[in-house]
Amino acid sequence: MIKAALPKGTRDFTPEVLAKRQYIVDIIRKKFETYGFQPIETPAFEKIETLTGKYGDEGDKLIFKILNSGDFLKKIPDDVYKSKNAKKLTPYITEKALRYDLTVPLARYVVMHRNEMVFPFKRYQIQPVWRADRPQKGRFREFYQCDADVLGSKSLWQDVEFIHLYDDVFSALKIPVQIRINNRKILNGIIAEFNLDRVKQAFMTTLDKLDKIGWDKVTAEWEKAGIDAASVRKLKEILSVSPENLFEKLNGLLHNSPEGTEGIKELQTVISRTGKTNNKLVPDLTLARGLDYYTGTIYEVQAENVYAGSIGGGGRYDDLTGIFGLKNTSGIGISFGLDRIYLVMNESGLFEQVRGFQPLVMLVNFGDREAAYAWETLKKLRKANIPAELYPDPVKLKKQFQYADRRNIPYVVMAGTDEMKENVFTLKNMKDGTQKKVTVDDLLNLAQ
Repeated sequence: MIKAALPKGTRDFTPEVLAKRQYIVDIIRKKFETYGFQPIETPAFEKIETLTGKYGDEGDKLIFKILNSGDFLKKIPDDVYKSKNAKKLTPYITEKALRYDLTVPLARYVVMHRNEMVFPFKRYQIQPVWRADRPQKGRFREFYQCDADVLGSKSLWQDVEFIHLYDDVFSALKIPVQIRINNRKILNGIIAEFNLDRVKQAFMTTLDKLDKIGWDKVTAEWEKAGIDAASVRKLKEILSVSPENLFEKLNGLLHNSPEGTEGIKELQTVISRTGKTNNKLVPDLTLARGLDYYTGTIYEVQAENVYAGSIGGGGRYDDLTGIFGLKNTSGIGISFGLDRIYLVMNESGLFEQVRGFQPLVMLVNFGDREAAYAWETLKKLRKANIPAELYPDPVKLKKQFQYADRRNIPYVVMAGTDEMKENVFTLKNMKDGTQKKVTVDDLLNLAQ
């Protein structure tokens, strides 16, 4: 006998959970479309060369690779097989991998479909992604991303628009958030100022983990990577500057860095154009976003009242399509972390008004004759888009009521001999237990 078990980092979703998740998705999708984004979908897996080299060394390690079909071992040279070296073996045993995010597949999609598109191209995508990460609260190996991106425009108004999109979505979900914002050009300017080009990736990757591991471990990892202690202390002081003094500090530090100065101007422009928002917009130099392809504005969103890590993030990437042959096509995009948003809403009690997938009405089955009478009304209810079902078997009334109660069906409709003669029904409200005689037209008005 096989033990029923799930792979680590994956989940089953009950109807109740799916109803709540769908509530979130519906709000996000509606806002995407209100802002002019149109949907696409891409395959669950891509060619392995499409994905690798885009997420940094740590990201590449988390890509789920798919073994080739057939007897792939026959194709491995003996010396490679005997080496037991994973990097050497990989090209012989795998050609495909599950997608790590939705942005790199988007870049591939745009290059392949560019002749069918109108640029700037605004797309949204709501699909699962997979990462071979260590499972923990709010972090899974299979999870959904809800992305919106614009490709083909360098306008900073696009950067502003995404702040307002975040603000609108989280306001609609009733989640108070902090929208953190930075610019990778500023970080690149700081890297140049401290001569950190040789350890740029280690600097960025470690800074990106600040929320999880704290300053002590960040500074220890920087020193381990080869950054001297004096520079580490100075870096911490600069990166920890308050939002009020941020631009004054940066202008003094990066006045000789063209890239850093450009990043400062961009960040100031985006913040000033954004204007008033329902949620806090906070410039934060410690925000790095670990993915290698970001080049300008970067965002990260955190809930104010419940800690769940990042529940949204994104940024600008100037030439991601260039690796597939389409040069000079700047893009910017953001992602909503559906699974973490669900956790925040669940812990905050924000799902109380969410209706599940249960019917609004259940018709009782007293026997074939009564069921046939109920069936005609059932068809009318469904035609009016009222979720309804007929209990399939003429079992005891108690059992049928128990079924309706356990399914949280609010109304039970009964029709026996007397009701059929009068061409009416008996309607029971399962919440308060009251009963009354109703017509078909009364039933059709239940959803109003």
